[in-house]
Parts: sequence; C-alpha cells; structure tokens
Amino acid sequence: MEAAFTYFLKVRYCECDAQEVVFNARYGDYVDTASTEFFRAVFGDYKKLLARGLDCQLVKQTTQWKNPARFDDVLAISVLATQVGNTSFTLNFHMVKHQTQTVVAECETVYVMVDAAEFTKTAVPGDVRDLLLAGAPGVVTDHAGVLVTDHAGVLVTAGA
Repeated sequence: MEAAFTYFLKVRYCECDAQEVVFNARYGDYVDTASTEFFRAVFGDYKKLLARGLDCQLVKQTTQWKNPARFDDVLAISVLATQVGNTSFTLNFHMVKHQTQTVVAECETVYVMVDAAEFTKTAVPGDVRDLLLAGAPGVVTDHAGVLVTDHAGVLVTAGA
C-alpha cells in the first residue's frame, strides 16, 4: 500500500477464539478503530465534521482474511482513502503482523456522507474530499506501545 496512515494495536486475549486466533468479528472492530484514528488524523477531530452537520455511515465492509493473528501479535494497519465519489468514499485497510510483515487481512469499507440530523445522503464537500484523498501519510497512532519516545517526544525505539 502506498504511503498511508498507520495504526498499531496489540491483539488482546479476549479477542481470540477457541482456535487461538483472532475471532473473525474482531477484524470489524479493528477496522472501525483504525478508521476512527484515520479520521482523527485527517480531520483533526471527528467532531469538526459533526459541527458542520455532517456524519459518515458505514454501508459496506469486506474482509479478505489471509493469515491468522494471535494473542499478543502487534498488527500494523495502514489506512488509505482510495475513492471519493459524490456522496460516498472508500477506505482500504492493509493489516500486517508488525514483527514479520506477514499479511493478516485486506479490508475495505464504504461510507456514505449524511446530514447529521436527518441521516439522509448528502454530498461530500470539496474540502472533505481533498482531506480524505490527501490522507495522513506518515502519521502513526500507536495503541500497542511499539513506538517509544523520550520525555521530549523523540523516538528512541521502534521495537515489537
């Protein structure tokens, strides 16, 4: 995936099933969290959209599972807006095990822009379109503790 926003998470025990792999429904949770962090990186704060009377509704989500993820694996999820139409936009998610770069899943979501009060379809404003397509290349949100910084905020390690 070209330069994209990246979200790190660590698989928790409660997200695994009897086969000792991530339960299939959890991938939807991972995508939802990664998209929320992507929106935060792109818009600064999702509430800025809401303040404009806009919201996004998920209308389609697909997951192509490739390899298992297990308890304590660190997943790096790259997020990229690949298409912005008149009222909808598509985000692609590329999930890999951070330690090995093994592809875990490829996911796609389609959102429709709606009026936040009426939940009716509305056009994606030009500035929102531009922000989505620009994305947040190089921006990383780390909920796994992979990136460690010193007190000055300088990266000191990028371990697993």
